[in-house]
Order: sequence, then structure tokens, then C-alpha cells
Amino acid sequence: MLTGRTVLVRAASLLLTLWLVSMLVFFAGQVLPGDVGRLMLGPFADAEAVAALNRQLGADQPVLVQYWHWFSSVLSGDFGTSLSLRLPVAPFVLESLKRSAALAGIILVFLLPLGIGAGIVAGLNQGRFIDRLIVLAGVSFGIVPDFVSGLLLLIVFGLWLNWFPITGAAPDGAGLWVSGYYLILPALPLVLNLAGYIARMTRAGVIEALAADYTRTAVLKGLERREILIRHVLRNALTPTIAVLATQTGYMLGGLVVIEALFGIQGLGNLVLNAAKARDFPMLEAGVLVMATIFVLSAAAGDLVNALLDPRQRRRVSP
Repeated sequence: MLTGRTVLVRAASLLLTLWLVSMLVFFAGQVLPGDVGRLMLGPFADAEAVAALNRQLGADQPVLVQYWHWFSSVLSGDFGTSLSLRLPVAPFVLESLKRSAALAGIILVFLLPLGIGAGIVAGLNQGRFIDRLIVLAGVSFGIVPDFVSGLLLLIVFGLWLNWFPITGAAPDGAGLWVSGYYLILPALPLVLNLAGYIARMTRAGVIEALAADYTRTAVLKGLERREILIRHVLRNALTPTIAVLATQTGYMLGGLVVIEALFGIQGLGNLVLNAAKARDFPMLEAGVLVMATIFVLSAAAGDLVNALLDPRQRRRVSP
């Protein structure tokens, strides 16, 4: 099992990474052109009023002092005030994160059974027609950019057939099932794009596990095929797939800028895009920081699950 020392080392490494990410996000925002006071008061505001507002906001202080004030506020949950909306940033980021999480949840509902199931079927039928068909389909869908497949799906299923709404934003007050229904069409481009990759990873793991010594030993012991598949093949075959899924989950939560823009979903990616257009530095920095934190935590979760499932990983990461 994982030792306490290993957990502490990983936790310290994770915190250090997040701290470095916060520095990168803040100082990148400082490099962007634009004066905070001028952006808030407008281009025709008096220079003295702009300078007074900069003093009030602390924008005239040294960069390191500004970073410390911003970072200490972030730790307490205060991401500052939006320059364009003149409202606290945190509620907007939280609401956008909820929408992105809902979209990611719908994607996983379709992606997990489709990708992993197809990979298992392909691995168990290596070299046969069904195996070649799954690999070919996965590669074909995987090379199509999600915005291209999203646009085609929108035209075919949203406009021509009218099976799904052309927007991913459900009406106000919509229940869970209605909200999920509105997110099916936006989820499909990512499902098609990622399912082939997940299937190939699972297929490779299944083929490797079937040829391993522990599987041969289980067969010689006379264990039932179902027991061999569940206890020996799948547990070891799915280990690399879990790491990939963890990384992709971070992407689905924070990186779906094109899909959210195409289907009108006010998620985290869309929030960052709009903040960049408006030069709303507090909103932009908060959105990028949350996205980066999601990526880092997702990768760490994947490593942790791998370590729990694979003893070889535990020995490799133990200090």
C-alpha cells in the first residue's frame, strides 16, 4: 500500500505545482497590455481619476506586492472584482465550472462504456474483423477535430433531423433530465474524438494482460473465463486507461472553449475566452487558474489510482 511518506511527498509536490501555476497565471496577466484604472473608467476618463483608482486597487504597487495580495485573497476564496461587470469574480467562475462539469459528466456517461467496451471487445478478438473495424473507426473519428464534427452534428441532428436542440443551454428552471438532454449533442463531438483513443489504450492493455504470465497461470489453475477476465485481465489492462481518462477529464472540465462557444454553453472555457476579449484581468486570471488547477488535480488523481491498482507503480513512486 501507499506509505505515509509517499503521500506527503506527492501532496507537497502538488502544492508546489499549484503555487508555481498561480505565479505563472498572475505574471502572464501582468504582461498583457492595458491599464486597470483606464479599463474600468473608460478611455476618456481624467488621468487623475485613473491614477486615484489605480492607487485604490493597489495597481500602482510593485508587482510582487500585487501578487501577494492577489494570492492571499485567492486562498480565502476571493478572486477579486471583474473589471467589465464590476461584480465579484468568484460566483461567475463557480457557475461556469458547474456548467462545464455537467457537460463533462454527460461526455463520460457515453465515453466510458463506448471507449472501454470497444477496447475490450477489440482486445479479446485481436486480428479479427471486429478488431480491425474498431481500430479503423477509432482512428477515423480521432483525426477529425471536435469543432468540425460538432458543426456537422449540429447541422445534421440539430437542424435537419431536429432530434436535439441546437444549443447546449437549457431553459431556466429545467430539471436534471432536460438539462442532460440539451447537453447530448455538445457532448457527442468529444465522445467520438476520444472514444477511439480510449479504445486503443484499452485494447493494448487487454492484449498485454492476456499474454502475461499471471493470466496463463490462472488458466492453468482452471479458473472460469469470466473470473480470469475480471480479476486478472481487466484490472491490469485498465490501469493505463485510467491515467488517460484522468487527464482527459481535466480537459473536458476546462478546455472545451470551441465546443462551448459553438453550442452557446457559458462554461469555464467560454468564460476565459470572453474575459480575454474584454481584457478583464481578474476574471481571466481566476478562470485560467481554476482550469490549471483542474488539470493538475486530474493528473494527480490518475497517478493515485494507478498506484492503488498497480503494485509496480507503487514501488516506482515510493521514495
